Amino acid sequence: MHDIWNPWHGCVKCSEGCQHCYMYFLDKVRGQDASEIYKTKNFDYPLQRYRDGREKIRSGELIRVCMSSDFFLPEADLWREEAWEIMRERSDVRFFLLTKRPQRVRETLPAWWESGLENVMLNVTCENQRRAEERIPILLELPFRHKGIMCAPFLGEVSIARYHPAGQIEQVICGGENYDGARPCRFEWVKALREECVAGNVTFCFIETGTVFYKDGKRYHIPKKSVQSEMAYKSGMYYAGKPIEWKLTDRFGLEIPDADLYVPHYRAACAQCGSRPICNGCSDCGKCEK
Repeated sequence: MHDIWNPWHGCVKCSEGCQHCYMYFLDKVRGQDASEIYKTKNFDYPLQRYRDGREKIRSGELIRVCMSSDFFLPEADLWREEAWEIMRERSDVRFFLLTKRPQRVRETLPAWWESGLENVMLNVTCENQRRAEERIPILLELPFRHKGIMCAPFLGEVSIARYHPAGQIEQVICGGENYDGARPCRFEWVKALREECVAGNVTFCFIETGTVFYKDGKRYHIPKKSVQSEMAYKSGMYYAGKPIEWKLTDRFGLEIPDADLYVPHYRAACAQCGSRPICNGCSDCGKCEK
């Protein structure tokens, strides 16, 4: 996928949300050991260019980092400094970081970090209330310009209302669990979390129901992810809160005009996708046409 940068692969499970990790499931299907951690051949992806000189990632794109690992994994300490430098060099690209290890973040920041990069958003996973209360206070104390919360897999009701007054949380994303042993997600959890985000004027996005979903007392088994996403869209739960103000600059430090930034485009199949509001758009890979 053109919107994912995995500088390293493999992870170590550390909390409830890891129990049925999608990466472990997919690696098992491929006959690989997901606990084996290694630097990928695509480590420098954000700096890569096509043969004609064009950058593979265009100015303004949104890139999700380490979706097959955790950016703050101790085993990746040797590689992280170089990854930070890549994000600093591509100051014209937005980077989405997600971690279950916020307690390690401060000690891994480069010496030049100060108050953070304008193009990097740090998100913490809050799969239940316990993890929300453990991780969000740490997130709020970290020097990042952009911060968010990911309740996925959504394993229990989560309340974050008391953190909104700080004005630091810019978006909240939630979604159910998939693959082996998927645990249920309940619509009442989604609605309650959305209500808190609306009250705080924070963008809220319900991206997928998960395989097992409860609504109005009924249990639904939804194995197909495209259907999960469509059901999330049709729920009407998306809420556009205060816009996130990204300041993207070129390599000379000059702010890039909006007219020069990448504008995502979508196909007809994307019209009812729950992830569309936070998606980088279609990569024209052709897979959906097969």
